[in-house]
Amino acid sequence: MNALASPPPAAIEVIALTKRYAPQDKPAVDGINLRVASGSYCCLLGPSGCGKSTTLRMMAGHESVTSGDILLENRNITDLPAASRGTAMMFQSFALFPHLSALDNVAFSLKMKGVDKAGRRQQAKDLLDRVAMGHLAERKPAELSGGQQQRVALARALITQPRVLLLDEPLSALDPFLRIQMRAELRRWQKELGLTFIHVTHSQEEAMALADTMVVMNHGLIEQVGSPHEIYNRPASEFVARFMGGHNVLDTPAGKIGVRTDHMQVTPAGQAAPDAPHNRRAVVTDVEYQGPYVLLGLQNPGVSPAAHTTAELSVMVPEAAFAARPYAPGDTVQLSWAPEAAHRLQVMPSPTTPLLFS
Repeated sequence: MNALASPPPAAIEVIALTKRYAPQDKPAVDGINLRVASGSYCCLLGPSGCGKSTTLRMMAGHESVTSGDILLENRNITDLPAASRGTAMMFQSFALFPHLSALDNVAFSLKMKGVDKAGRRQQAKDLLDRVAMGHLAERKPAELSGGQQQRVALARALITQPRVLLLDEPLSALDPFLRIQMRAELRRWQKELGLTFIHVTHSQEEAMALADTMVVMNHGLIEQVGSPHEIYNRPASEFVARFMGGHNVLDTPAGKIGVRTDHMQVTPAGQAAPDAPHNRRAVVTDVEYQGPYVLLGLQNPGVSPAAHTTAELSVMVPEAAFAARPYAPGDTVQLSWAPEAAHRLQVMPSPTTPLLFS
């Protein structure tokens, strides 16, 4: 590959994007740089207050920018009104007009643009058919289930023909079974439409199921950007390892390392696994049956539970292995891992470095 070749085109790029709600306040979003590849599904995730929803609202034009720029396909949209940006927003609450039918909810933005009644209703019907809601076009929101309301909200967002669809926790109001069903539909629609989706969520599972690109945020900064596989297998920092879950963070003479909980082995004290030379003793504190595996909670002996970085550990033990050699709270065990199972946890990426992942 030519080292001087142009990077893949970006649907949206943010440059040194910052949001302060008052001059003296700590930034809610602190000078972030990000390029989201055209046609990709990008998930912004992190704990409450990390800046992910604020970032999305600034992209949408629903939140003013303190400093920095937002580009959509190389066009600066930072100061444009929401309706002129080429983006559309799908809200967590769906925000449907309760007095309008599904058809008229979808057609509403075209009505505001002066499109004739027959034309706007035909476009709305076509979109409702596309999201399998054509047969319920005349029902009002109160007569629809949560999943049906979400389909109407999606059709309403798509009728403006956006270049980028912005989704603010669109699945959080749904029950767990429907949430799984609807995330599969979102992914299918994104691929069929060929649009760029930028989706805010606090759910690691949801982001891994949907995203081509995950952007993990913390305290207004981007901690890591990458594919779900990259972020889960090689979290860049202690924060990402702990937030994503499924990892133990351990102190070593060379610094902190991360080891996946299913890449560790537990044996009786003094019997470290022969193919896992790195090991330490631990005490079993908790045993949870999870079906295909048993999750052991562990405590490093001699370490205060308040010292969270090294005290609390967990290991996934296959169900059959646990049945053959069960453990109980209070047992002292040997915790082992192979050298290739561990990776160094690095300092988070610089917030001034542009990042592009397709």
